[in-house]
Amino acid sequence: MFTELITPEQITILTQIILIDLVLAGDNAIIIGMVASKFPTEQRRKIIFWGIGGAVVLRIILTLLTAYLLQITGLRLFGGLLLLYIVYKLYVDVIKGTDHDTNIKVDNSSFLKAIWTILLADFTMSLDNVLGVAGAAGDHYYLLIFGDLPSADQLDQFEDEIRDQALVDEDFKIILKAFPKSAHPMGILSSLTSALIAFNPSSVDINSEKDFREAIIMLLAKLPVLASWTHRKMKGLPLNYPNYELPYTENLAYMMFRMPNKEFKASKTLVSALNKLLILHADHEQNCSTSTVRMVGSSHAGLFASIASGISALWGPLHGGANQAVIEMLEEIKKDGGDTQKFMAMAKDKNDPFRLMGFGHRVYKNFDPRAKIIKIAADEVLSELGIDDPVLDIAKRLENEALEDPYFVDRKLYPNVDFYSGIIYRALSIPTEMFTVMFAIGRLPGWIAQWKEMRFNKEPIGRPRQIYTGHTHRK
Repeated sequence: MFTELITPEQITILTQIILIDLVLAGDNAIIIGMVASKFPTEQRRKIIFWGIGGAVVLRIILTLLTAYLLQITGLRLFGGLLLLYIVYKLYVDVIKGTDHDTNIKVDNSSFLKAIWTILLADFTMSLDNVLGVAGAAGDHYYLLIFGDLPSADQLDQFEDEIRDQALVDEDFKIILKAFPKSAHPMGILSSLTSALIAFNPSSVDINSEKDFREAIIMLLAKLPVLASWTHRKMKGLPLNYPNYELPYTENLAYMMFRMPNKEFKASKTLVSALNKLLILHADHEQNCSTSTVRMVGSSHAGLFASIASGISALWGPLHGGANQAVIEMLEEIKKDGGDTQKFMAMAKDKNDPFRLMGFGHRVYKNFDPRAKIIKIAADEVLSELGIDDPVLDIAKRLENEALEDPYFVDRKLYPNVDFYSGIIYRALSIPTEMFTVMFAIGRLPGWIAQWKEMRFNKEPIGRPRQIYTGHTHRK
């Protein structure tokens, strides 16, 4: 059980939960302070130090158990009732002015007994915290689209519905076959997504919860299939059908990488890395593609048409194509001889047109927080696969030099998520042209959520205003 919980993916979740838990832990600090106050001054610091240390360890253990405990039927209901009881106790004890000091019996003659009192109090108070933060480990796409964390039954039903819709019409193979080998995968994916409209001609009635839900599920189910088929066509490999028994990310890996002559089982590191990429790319404010989805949808164009337009917008090298541009830059450096310091100097030269791709971000003026997470995944993938790739070696040298170079540090030009995602895709032998397709799969839930918000809010048709700046008078 514990080996399944302690994975790179779970460590990230654990970190998030601990941070949330610390915010909820003010009551414990009060208890520690009250217990320590009953001891001489020279012992207070030791009690506070060991009390906090023990409490932190205890909370980490309880948090690790949370993922397992949530599988127990009825636990969420129990947790809700427990939280209601806690609210009642807070009202009685705090609002009505019950004296907490009289309720804490401390033997001030024993250092160990004081520590035990703190740990016992912390264990009691941690139960509500663990239950309260448990939802942080839920599936992101349901929360993003519908705005609520699902119950276990709701999530199971949702995932079953996605699996049921994962098959696409066989005529899609005919459309796919018609594309030349020179076609860019993003062009293929955009076209296949638009083709979904022809196979599902009825427009989405947003006033019908059933119709809207079916459209969402259809997109979430079929886009990974179309994306994986695009990848297989590029490779000249037979197409894989989805495996009903596999979860979402594992199924994507299965369709992309399974060979017909051998059994396939995706490694935990691969699945973890792909899952992180899908989560980190899910939504990111009003960027170019997201605004395009909302703009097209504001004309009451269907969901499929709006998403197809977002895919086209994502294609550009200044947007989703940035991770592809990173690898192309690394290839250029390799072709030139691999001297990273030379290209670092070129990047710092204002008169040189060379741009260092994958560094800095228009939104994040400090380190891209997504990059901190995906960097770990990139290191794990490279370590597990043991890849000897000069292009990836160049990437590591650029990363290290940029993190130490005062020019980049002072300007906060740190590696961003596109830099590390490109490295991961390269390590997984995903063609460079496919990088943006992977981005589109991850961004899909965010696009759907944005489209849903725009339509449900009954926003008017998009009509950006312009100011005329041309000639005012001609002879």
